[in-house]
This record gives sequence, C-alpha cells and structure tokens, in this order.
Amino acid sequence: MSDAARTPAADISAQQRRGFWLRTLHQWHWISSAVCLIGMLLFAITGITLNHAAKIEGSPKVVNEKLVLPATLLGSLGKRDAGNAPLPSSVGDWLGERLKISIGSREAEWSEDEVYLSMPSPGADAWLSIQRADGTVEYERTDRGWISYLNDLHKGRNAGPAWGWFIDIFAIACVIFTVTGLWLLQLHARQRRMTWPYVGLGLLVPLLLALIFIH
Repeated sequence: MSDAARTPAADISAQQRRGFWLRTLHQWHWISSAVCLIGMLLFAITGITLNHAAKIEGSPKVVNEKLVLPATLLGSLGKRDAGNAPLPSSVGDWLGERLKISIGSREAEWSEDEVYLSMPSPGADAWLSIQRADGTVEYERTDRGWISYLNDLHKGRNAGPAWGWFIDIFAIACVIFTVTGLWLLQLHARQRRMTWPYVGLGLLVPLLLALIFIH
C-alpha cells in the first residue's frame, strides 16, 4: 500500500483520537466544575473576608448563664478527679435541655474541684464548668458572627470530621477541574495563540509577588 493511501487513514485515526479525548475531557471538566461550583464560590468569597478579617469582623456577642446541677446528677459524676472523659449521658442531656446546646460525646477535663468542657465551633467559642462541691454550672458562649463562621469553615476550624472529608473531596474535584482544563488548553492551543502566555502569566504574577514582596 502506498504512502498516499495510508495518510488519509492515519489522519482519520488521529482525528478520532482527538475527538475521543476532547469529549472525555469536556465531560470530566463540566462534571468536576458542577461539583466544585458552590464550594469554589464559598472559598473565593471567604478568601476575601479572611484577607480583610480585621476590617470587616463584627462585634462578638457573649451569652453567660448560670444554674445548679440537681444533687442526683451531681452524684452521677462519680469520683473521677483527673484526665479527660465525656460527661455522663444523664448530665449531658439535662444540660443540653436547659442550655439549648448539644454536648454529645465531647470530652471534658476532670479535676478534683471542677469538670470543664470546651465547646468551640465555627464562628463561636463556648465553655461550660461544673463545680463539684455544690453543682454550680456556668456556661458562656461568644458568637463572632456569620462572617467568622464562614471564615472558620474555610479553614476547617472546629468544624468536625464530616466537614474535613468534604474539604478533601472538594480539593480532589478542584484538581480534576484544573488538570482537565489544562489538558483542554493544550488541545486547543494551536487555534488560540495566547493560551500559553496567559498560563505563564498566571504562574509568573504570584511567583514575582512572593519573591519581591514576601519576606
């Protein structure tokens, strides 16, 4: 078979491969973009709010409450006087109902005089102490507002393991989105001469800023 006969077949095969990769990459690109859309919007906005946190952070609201643990529940604390362990479920349920909070299986710090429970959450800090002598309970919560809440979600601060898993999965989806986007740029680069200069600019600008202005 002559070279002239083989060339059109080779061209058709190359076009088919290119078409296959374009379709596959476009599919992965749009699926990953759909998965990432809301998360990327959240992280982009909170990137701005974190960068200007000192200027836009609101005034924290502090709530302080005091009550007395019933004698029967005080007795259920037992004789533990050191280490970390959750509160008895009966004590946790009673406090949760009275203070409108969720204690769950958080571990408290036990000492001879006091049981201290730290309850931080995104955008807020809270603590609770029980005096073992007379059952006096003091609870305090400091709420820093919804912007601080979103900022803490951005950092994964006190958001729990489920949110940590979400951040990991979201990051993987973002990697897929960017890699498929880069691959698509490579496939279209011949028709778009400014593709690689723009990509290079996206690398050069943060690199120069880091080298020149960050010390």
